[in-house]
Amino acid sequence: MVIRVGGKAGKPLGNRSLTALSFLAARPLGRACVAAWSLVSSAVVLTAIAALVVFLISRGLPVLDARLFFGDASVMGAMLGREPVWDGLFAACAGTLALVVLTTCMAVPIGIGGGIALSQYARGSWAQALRFSANALAGVPSIVMGLFGFSLIIFLRHTIAPQANTCLLLSAVCLALLVLPYTINATAQALDNLPEALRLLGPSLGMTTWQSLRRILLPAASKGLLGGVVLSMGRAAEDTAVILLTGVVASGGLPRGLMEKFEALPFAIYYLAAQHQSRAELDKGFGAALTLLVLTVLLFGCARLARAGMEKTWVR
Repeated sequence: MVIRVGGKAGKPLGNRSLTALSFLAARPLGRACVAAWSLVSSAVVLTAIAALVVFLISRGLPVLDARLFFGDASVMGAMLGREPVWDGLFAACAGTLALVVLTTCMAVPIGIGGGIALSQYARGSWAQALRFSANALAGVPSIVMGLFGFSLIIFLRHTIAPQANTCLLLSAVCLALLVLPYTINATAQALDNLPEALRLLGPSLGMTTWQSLRRILLPAASKGLLGGVVLSMGRAAEDTAVILLTGVVASGGLPRGLMEKFEALPFAIYYLAAQHQSRAELDKGFGAALTLLVLTVLLFGCARLARAGMEKTWVR
């Protein structure tokens, strides 16, 4: 017996798996147990997510106002950079957005290219080396990646760049390395799961490999690609350990350049939760957490719009 995933044959099941599936499929009680197990598992996941969202909304929504973001500064003055925001989250929101955009611009093109190479072009030892490197990089803890960035700055200060310091660019580079495996593996898996008939459609119509990839395979695998991109953006938005060692500060104002310090929402949440002196400061931390959640949802919406635009471009 062979299990098919997305029309592509997978590995044959072993004798023990076949015996267990035959046992469950042949008995009404077994089918009922599997159905109940699936429903309970789904309910646990949905309940956990709903409880988390409701808890964040109940604690963060009451403090979600203009003062949370801009403090004592005027809204227009803060947004135009004319007034510094010392006790609000506006600078952290701007820093997080800049960090996510910069990281995505670095990681997504390389990740999608690596996934295409892994699925379509790489063979033999090259494919094994590329897949092993992606999986090994995916297993690196974020704190180790932060230490790598910090060590890189120390090396540069003692060699060719004595003025080098932790900054927004260094944080984005380290985060791009951290999220790169998600995009590579998601792209390769989305392309590998396409039906064999779809792979043969382009050559049968006289298309070149690039034409088949651009007009047939990539549009068909766009949902999988989008999943990898969204996962990468979410990871870049929430990670704290990497930026903690590579450039984030508690009060740095708006990001003024790639080589400057910056603020970020994940670090603001950590700082407020660890150093709060009153319930109002703790509630401000919950407000920051809810803001980060909303920002992630907005990024997801932007990714879906980008996917729709890419599909229209591909089908022309």
